[in-house]
Amino acid sequence: MAQRLATEYVKTCLQLTEADMLKFFQMFVDHGVTLQVKVLENGNQEVVFQDGEGQEIVLSFEKKSGLYECTGSCRLSNTLLANLMRKAVSEFKGSAKVNRIYPSYTMVYYYERGTVVKIEEIKGQLLTIVYEHKDTIGLMQMMFQKKEVEQEIEMIYDQINHLLDMRNMLQARDEHQQIDIRLNELTHRLFVLEA
Repeated sequence: MAQRLATEYVKTCLQLTEADMLKFFQMFVDHGVTLQVKVLENGNQEVVFQDGEGQEIVLSFEKKSGLYECTGSCRLSNTLLANLMRKAVSEFKGSAKVNRIYPSYTMVYYYERGTVVKIEEIKGQLLTIVYEHKDTIGLMQMMFQKKEVEQEIEMIYDQINHLLDMRNMLQARDEHQQIDIRLNELTHRLFVLEA
C-alpha cells in the first residue's frame, strides 16, 4: 500500500454548538494532542492543535447565531491529526474537500453532512471517479411528489370534454373536422402521458 505524503483539508466547514465544541476539543486531547485556545474580543476563537511531533493545525471558529463555524483549510503530514480531522468532519456532520496525497496520485474525498459523497482519483491529468453517492430513494420520492403529469392529464381530459360538447352543439361539417383534428392531437398526447 502506498505511503500517504500529506492530507489537505480544503474548503472545510464545521458548525458546532458550545457543547459540540467541547467534545471536539476533547477528541483531540484524548489522543495526546495539546491545544491552545485564544478567545477573541467578539467571541470568536482561534484554536491551535499540536501533536507530539511538532505539527500543528490552526483553526478559526467564528461565532454566528449561537454556533461556532469553522471554515478553512490545512495541510497535514501527520496521520494522527489527519485521522482526527476526518473523525471530526464525520462526527460533527461537516463538509469538506479532502486531498489525500500519495507519491504518484491524489485521492479526493468530498464530504457533505459528515458523509463521503464522492471519491476521485487523480493521476497526472487523468481523473477517475471511484465512488459517487446516488440518493436513489430521494430521487424516487421526488418523482412521486411531482404532480405535473397528472395535472396535464386532467387538463387534457377537460379540453377533450369541452371539445366534445362543442362538437355536439355545432352542425357545420368543417367545424367538426377542426374539432376532430384537435381531439386526435389531444388523445395522442394523453396516450403518451399515460404510458
